Amino acid sequence: MTDAATSVSAADPSATNRTVRAAILRQEGGPLSLEDVELSALADDEVLVRIAGVGICHTDISASEGLIPLPLPAVLGHEGAGVVEAVGAGVSTLAPGDHVVLSFGFCGECDTCTNNTPAYCDLFGPLNYFGERLDGTVTMHSGDEDIHGNWFGQSSFASLAIASARNAVKVPNDLPLHLLGPLGCGLQTGAGAVMNVLRPSAGQSLAVFGMGAVGQAAIMAGKALGCDPIIAIDLNTARLQTAHVLGASHLINPTQTTDLVWDVMHLAPTGVDHSLDAVGSNSVIRQALEILRSPGHCVTVGFAGMQHDITIDQGHLLLGRRLSGVIEGDADPRTFIPALIQLYRDGRFPFDQLIATFPFSQINDAIAASRRGDVIKPVVVFD
Repeated sequence: MTDAATSVSAADPSATNRTVRAAILRQEGGPLSLEDVELSALADDEVLVRIAGVGICHTDISASEGLIPLPLPAVLGHEGAGVVEAVGAGVSTLAPGDHVVLSFGFCGECDTCTNNTPAYCDLFGPLNYFGERLDGTVTMHSGDEDIHGNWFGQSSFASLAIASARNAVKVPNDLPLHLLGPLGCGLQTGAGAVMNVLRPSAGQSLAVFGMGAVGQAAIMAGKALGCDPIIAIDLNTARLQTAHVLGASHLINPTQTTDLVWDVMHLAPTGVDHSLDAVGSNSVIRQALEILRSPGHCVTVGFAGMQHDITIDQGHLLLGRRLSGVIEGDADPRTFIPALIQLYRDGRFPFDQLIATFPFSQINDAIAASRRGDVIKPVVVFD
């Protein structure tokens, strides 16, 4: 394999034939195939990033299983972090050598983007899910074969990624860059759902269903904001213990209780002020509403497929309770990722405790570990 670092000139972003190693999804439900691909020339608003590490997110797994329609062959990966190697002609906000975290794609021009809610960008679908640029071109090729990159504006299951300058957030150079990628999606989603949507006051109660990376981020955010009690709910005892270390005051395993709602109400007799669903199942969303006080607020970030019916009782809502769907934590990555990094520096968002690293050659093992629940947040690292 030709190492792209020897063939890419920062002064020549239009250069072609950048050969990189990528993990390609060729069949729904199948393993990723490590292959050499060629990157396209950069567009004016794009940057080339050498990936140091990339998180494995549930959304990547859902797409690989066909729950999110995606043209194949494709390269997934949307929690990348790395070093800028080249910039397009129109990029002035970043330069070669900058350390960046890659987040989701957004246009930056529609009403939702200009109102600081780019997670609901009018073009969120085509910029993140279609596997190609808005003009229909792809960022990767294998011979004459188009490889659908541009997944979440990055496709960072590769040693080099092309991203929009908008979704590349500059971070300080003294941080462990290979661990920072999950800040761009999963951790941003959980923490943002609490900090940007629920917005609890100190002393208010918070219950979180699902202790994956998103739920653990919600626990840490609740702790940072002074929530009390903080109730963690999960089937996995080890994950519950991690949540306790990160700030949960009470732990509930649904398999060890006959009435989960009663157990929660015992801890918060009038009901909890806020709840968060990071599972996405109908039964969990119902429980997350049932435990609320009146008024109370539940956010759902769990994903169980694009078409997924849930059933709730209207009476739970008529008493002033709210149910909100949240994407990417309602966050603007350009301001929220630096805020999370500051909390990390302050010792109030120790997300690194969730991470186990895998070499890129073992990316399928990392995905399998995530599916089994062995690792809360697998991160694939590059040499």
